[in-house]
Amino acid sequence: MKRKHRRLVLLGGGMAALGLAAGLVLTALDDTLVFFHDPSTVRERQFPPDQRLRIGGLVEEESVVRADDGLTVRFTITDLAHTVPVTYRGILPDLFREGQGVVAEGYLKGGVFEADEVLAKHDENYMPRDVADALKKSGNWKGQAE
Repeated sequence: MKRKHRRLVLLGGGMAALGLAAGLVLTALDDTLVFFHDPSTVRERQFPPDQRLRIGGLVEEESVVRADDGLTVRFTITDLAHTVPVTYRGILPDLFREGQGVVAEGYLKGGVFEADEVLAKHDENYMPRDVADALKKSGNWKGQAE
């Protein structure tokens, strides 16, 4: 084999290996990525029960119900257009309260979001853009003016 052909074979083999590595990385990332959704998006789309989701919005006023076991909590997340019922078993963050921003991570099963992680936000200034835009559109925005 001539030197030129050997170089082309090595270059082609290197490109194939690089493409395979990139494909494997993207496949691995696809399994671990969790996308953020607001309640309106959750209501519009159908998600399989095994797909991990993050849902963010406000904890609806007068929606928090604590079970007798002291760990199970039911509440509703809203973007002021639609709501999603949430169940969570665990200790809630100190900043969790009605009317405050929250992000819950877990699975949507039978129309109820079963969260295994709840993150509370201290005000709307750190809220995802979609939720903040929905609040501004409804006239309920309490954050700083832009």
